[in-house]
Amino acid sequence: MEHHHYSSSSSLPFFLFSLIIFILFISQLLKLLDKKSKVTSKKKEKLPPGPWTLPLIGSIHHLVGKSLPHHRMRDLAKKYGPLMHFKLGEASIMVVSSPEVAKEVFKTFDINFAERPRHLGADILTYGSTNIATARYGGYWKQLRRICSMELLSPKRVSSFKSIREEEVMNLITWISDNTESCVNLSEKVASLTSAITARTIFGEKCKDQEQFISLLKNLGKIVERVFVVFSLFPSHTWLHYISGAKRETEKVHKNFDIVIKNIIKNKIIRMKNNEDDEDKSHTVDLLSILLNIVEDHGAYEYPMTINNVKAIVFDLYGAGIETSSAVIEWTISELVKNPEAMARAQEEVRKAFGTKESSSSSSSSLENLTYLKAVIKETMRLHPPFPLLLPRECRETCEINGYTIAAGSQVIVNAWAIGRDPNHWGGEEDAERFRPERFLECSIDYKGCDVEFIPFGAGRRICPGIYFAVSSIEICVAQLLYYFDWKVPKNGDIEGELDMTEYFGSTARRKNDLILVPIPWNSSNNN
Repeated sequence: MEHHHYSSSSSLPFFLFSLIIFILFISQLLKLLDKKSKVTSKKKEKLPPGPWTLPLIGSIHHLVGKSLPHHRMRDLAKKYGPLMHFKLGEASIMVVSSPEVAKEVFKTFDINFAERPRHLGADILTYGSTNIATARYGGYWKQLRRICSMELLSPKRVSSFKSIREEEVMNLITWISDNTESCVNLSEKVASLTSAITARTIFGEKCKDQEQFISLLKNLGKIVERVFVVFSLFPSHTWLHYISGAKRETEKVHKNFDIVIKNIIKNKIIRMKNNEDDEDKSHTVDLLSILLNIVEDHGAYEYPMTINNVKAIVFDLYGAGIETSSAVIEWTISELVKNPEAMARAQEEVRKAFGTKESSSSSSSSLENLTYLKAVIKETMRLHPPFPLLLPRECRETCEINGYTIAAGSQVIVNAWAIGRDPNHWGGEEDAERFRPERFLECSIDYKGCDVEFIPFGAGRRICPGIYFAVSSIEICVAQLLYYFDWKVPKNGDIEGELDMTEYFGSTARRKNDLILVPIPWNSSNNN
């Protein structure tokens, strides 16, 4: 064990920490006094109820403990109500935990909550927040949405990448087939699969910089979780961003990312000028080529696109593409292994639809008829939404919801995890927590934002534009994994293993521990 000696040098960090706390206390006190002086000249606002606060940190202490943030917020909502006020650092946050209040945010006041809060970390990483997810609401963002819906992520465009999805999934199936009867880390393999699909979709051909790009973004999630809390809790304390090292570390990550993506774009421009992609008849037009053509076509857009805008959008597309899909695939297989009756029904449907192994590799067209599989994936996203707490929105103008004042500048966070388990909408306390895919065969509820009780991709103007892209990858991967293999939990000695379902909260809600399973090949010829 390392022993610490209390020298003058070792007491320095404690002194700096004490100094930071003191400065924060004084600055917050001055702000509080300023706010109180303003309240005397206007009618006091009626805030939603919420847990008690402490100086500086606000309500953060209520989220500390073994429970994950979205779990704890759901528990607190049972006490304080479906619209709850949280003070996190200096940020005033309204937490929404019911479909009824979510409907007010996403439908009644959709335009008013279409803004994103300013965030220094996002500004640094995404070239001034010029990506799709964090861009400020206005003309530029509306233009980005149109480009996404018409050029990048339309059903027709996503369908054009069918061969890429099929090829990469079959690469995974082949690898697993060569490693049957032994433990397979499905978490790692699925992450590699979604990464490969997304990279080929965005960049087209494989290149040396692409591997470095993927490696950088894999490490980015851990950095974001560690340093972004400073930007989120104390957005106006720029000095704290410096002294904590958060700004410096984020800028370092951004610099490394920029070097790599700059090389990728440079090589892509050379290929486009030499018409190399056109000469490759098997080449599907990739998203980077589309974006670079938009940059060249200045006159067609009100807000001319720059190379930095392209970098920001690529950052968005790749990060969202792998995180969402891989998390849902992991949880889907996990839930099916935990629920053998659902597994048997899903496999029977897939194997009947796909027929022999010779025809299954090109069976994307059969996916449309897999109604139970689609219900399984929906049920998985109900219980395990990839983003349990949707990205925060900012109130543009003061409004009133449920009799409470939502002040301009306040942030709104929707707890999609709590809404997906709301007993008032999902059959009561017990049924809401059960994995029961049949519920989606009995109703027409979908994840496209119309049904606010089921919002794994959000809703309203800020709904995720990549729904079709994500679901297309999820469906074919899960279908093929179920078609080719039966799945078992590794034995613990002679005892049948128990699958751990512990959740981890990070950039997405993933399994805490990797999904380790034993694949058992299924022989179609013996079952026809």
